[in-house]
Amino acid sequence: MRTPLILLLLLSTATAFSQDDFAMLARYQAANATLAAPAATEQRVVLLGNSITEGWVREDSAFFADNGLVGRGISGQTSPQLLLRFRQDVIALQPTAVVIHIGTNDVAENTGPYDPDYTLGNIRSMVELAQANDIQPILAAVLPATGFSWRPELGDRSAMIVELNRRLAELAAEKDIPFVDYHTALRNASNGMDAELAEDGVHPTARGYAIMADLVLPVVEEVRGQD
Repeated sequence: MRTPLILLLLLSTATAFSQDDFAMLARYQAANATLAAPAATEQRVVLLGNSITEGWVREDSAFFADNGLVGRGISGQTSPQLLLRFRQDVIALQPTAVVIHIGTNDVAENTGPYDPDYTLGNIRSMVELAQANDIQPILAAVLPATGFSWRPELGDRSAMIVELNRRLAELAAEKDIPFVDYHTALRNASNGMDAELAEDGVHPTARGYAIMADLVLPVVEEVRGQD
């Protein structure tokens, strides 16, 4: 019997890193090594993130293949882990653009107490690394969530996510870069997600991913048209 995608994601969240490889650099080393440099006419785009990005590739691999997108999500990861692997999993792949989508697990305290300034600083550093390497950064809003099944003791942190997204939108405006507002499109009246969009309240269903695709793909294509 096939293990449900949500269960796979939740199980991998519990093993988000090891002491020997905090950033999980080994996760994509082989895949990166076999990925050829972009052709002269290719405008590769990397989607960098956590289980939401990793699950998207599993749920709809054709969306990535058909649109020249490279998924580099690792379940359970936080912003410092993405920053540590940014050079290997983004810059070295020579993309035209990178969609940075991170923050859920920072708020869920997967790798330590949540400090919004620290999270925002890590994301700012990734934006600046991309710009320094002629890669167009695209920021994505953290998805709505009212709680985390693997950290129920934290309670409802939906307001923290709303505030983080406000600051991410400000950062995008400051840096004059695109901001993809997944949160507004997916949220319900409680600033969470209904079961039809995320059965566990965190990881999108096929319908949730379809809404995300409709939001991010036009931004990606606009960036490609400017290159």
